[in-house]
Order: sequence, then C-alpha cells, then structure tokens
Amino acid sequence: MPYFIRNDNRLFYREQGAGPLLLILPGNTASSACHEAELAYFGQRYHAVSIDFLGTGQSDRIAVWPGEWWEQGARDAKALVERLGQEHCLVMGTSGGAIAALLMAILFPRHVQAVVADSCVERFSPEMLRKNVEDRSRRTPEQIAFWQRTHGDDWQQVVDADSDVLLRLAERGGDWFNGRLKEIVCPVLFTASREDEALPNVIRQVYRMAEQVPDSRVFLNNRGTHPLMWSQPQDFRHVSDYFLETLETWSSVEE
Repeated sequence: MPYFIRNDNRLFYREQGAGPLLLILPGNTASSACHEAELAYFGQRYHAVSIDFLGTGQSDRIAVWPGEWWEQGARDAKALVERLGQEHCLVMGTSGGAIAALLMAILFPRHVQAVVADSCVERFSPEMLRKNVEDRSRRTPEQIAFWQRTHGDDWQQVVDADSDVLLRLAERGGDWFNGRLKEIVCPVLFTASREDEALPNVIRQVYRMAEQVPDSRVFLNNRGTHPLMWSQPQDFRHVSDYFLETLETWSSVEE
C-alpha cells in the first residue's frame, strides 16, 4: 500500500496515471477514497495523486488535530511531492482541500505551478462555523454511510476531531488566510456553484478571493451544490481541463 512517513506518522495516498504531477486534496471529513473518479479521469493525462491527511482515511490517527490544520495539510502534501521525487506540481482541492491547496501556493511558491480551488471561501463567521458543527451533530444515515466508507469504523473520532478544529478556527475569527492570498504568484482557477448553501456569500467571497490573486480566473455555475466537483462533475472537469491545457500551451510557448 502507498504510504510515506512524515514526523513519525504514516500518511496514505492513492495514485493513477503518468505525466505532470497533479495533487488532488480532499475536503474536511473526506479522504482520497472519495476521489477515485477524479483520479481515474485526470489520471488519463496526469500523474494524479490524492492524499489522506493526517488523522483521516487510511493515514495514522492523532487524538487532537493541530489548530493550523489546513496549513499542516499543505505541508504534508508538499512532503508527498518530495516523496514522489518531483520538484513541481499542479494542485486541485475541493472545500477544505481547496484551502490547503491555496496555502500550498502561499507557502511553496517555487513548487506550485497552478491551483484549481473548488467550492471554498476566504472566511466563515465564527457563528456559522459553530452552527455547522452543531448541525453536524444531528447525523443523517447518508452522512454516516459517507464517513464510514471514507474513514472506516472509527469515523466518529475523525468527525469529532474535525469539529473540534473548526471550533478553534471560530475562536480565531474564521479566516484561513489572514490576508495572504495576495502572495500567490501562480495561476489560480476558482470554481463554485452559485447555489452552494454550505458556503456563506459564495459569489461575493469567490470574487473577493480572485481580486487578491493577481493571476486568477473564476467559474461559477448556476447549477450544483457542495462541492461543484461532485455535484456537476462534467462542467467542473471541462473548465479544469481548459485551464490546465492553457497552462501547458503557455509553457510550450515560453520554451
């Protein structure tokens, strides 16, 4: 099974295909098991790799997740790039995975060539974060089935740890980036559904993020829910393909 060791913890990943390295980062309470369809699709043209962040999926568990959970995920993903013997990567993330993808671009500007950030916003109000955690406590059979398939029999420990880190984020004001989006130098594609009820003020926040990233594009779909990647996969894949192919064209011209 594909594992690598970082800080004495085993981290699991899945991979498919060959070509330029494309990381696919899962959202909160998700794992690489949720991205088999994306690995199969993008693996036709890329070396597509999806990681289980520490404490999730088939990676080692930890009792308490660090407060800077998404930044930790970004650093672990960068360590995976090195483990695979690569210097550069493309990064695609959805929901919380998109937060980690954007943080990768901030932290490692020489290594991240481009980002597709799907279904994320810059900030949640502390009140909304607390409400989301409260709503999550009323777990539906569909949610339980998803989490069990994603993490295994100890899914509740994973969800509780994620809820705890969201509450700590609320105590810090609910902002993932603290004004650092303007530091991103690589091209970024922001995608989302205009009808995404999981994201507050999604249209305004997506445009606000794009305004801060010098080389950015925005795709908003009138259909779909959260995340766009799964609710409207054909549209998401088409626009992502176009974005990534355009990058390849620019690279060929520069060479």
